[in-house]
Amino acid sequence: MPELHAAPVSELPSSRSLLRSTVIALAVAMVLLATVVLPAEYGVDPTGVGRLLGLTEMGEIKVALAREAATADSVEAAAGQAASRVPPAAGPVAPPPATVPAASPGPVAATTAGTETPANSHVTEIVLRPNEGKEIKLAMRKDARVTYSWSTDRGVVNYDTHADAPGISYHGYAKGSAKATDDGVLVAAFDGMHGWFWRNRGREPVTVTLRTNGNYQELKRM
Repeated sequence: MPELHAAPVSELPSSRSLLRSTVIALAVAMVLLATVVLPAEYGVDPTGVGRLLGLTEMGEIKVALAREAATADSVEAAAGQAASRVPPAAGPVAPPPATVPAASPGPVAATTAGTETPANSHVTEIVLRPNEGKEIKLAMRKDARVTYSWSTDRGVVNYDTHADAPGISYHGYAKGSAKATDDGVLVAAFDGMHGWFWRNRGREPVTVTLRTNGNYQELKRM
């Protein structure tokens, strides 16, 4: 069996060398933390080097995405709680007994309900800076219809078409990412505020032009 020999004491690093190596390692770690880790992960750039390297913007996007994900989770949780509080549907109701129809009194002039919402039409522009989000909502009655279209002057945006009302924090219609245009008909699921949220994930400002036409009381920039 080969014999094991301890290294001579002269070959072992001295305490001063070990201390110096430790201090150097800590200094390098602190520099990397300030110039790379904090900007890239949290968007914090105390030295300015992270922005020069393009890391600060990366960190800001990560933080913004994390906030959006947290907001979406809270909205979904609220929606789930609201759904759990909805009472079960009542059982089938027996139809009323058949009756003999009365004689027709003759033709009657058609009338329009006094509560019908008059048609409105708007062309609205909003400017989104990089990573900025904005929202436009329409005050609509249940079952009201609005024809809409929106487009960007350059690039693409992320969007979320949704609604809210007292007691309803979020009701989604549609959402998408990296879109330059969208159009369709928005039918209100309930009395409340119905509309669009856009966010610009690009590096240049984007102008979104929204055209709306239909039955709504007012248009609001949220």
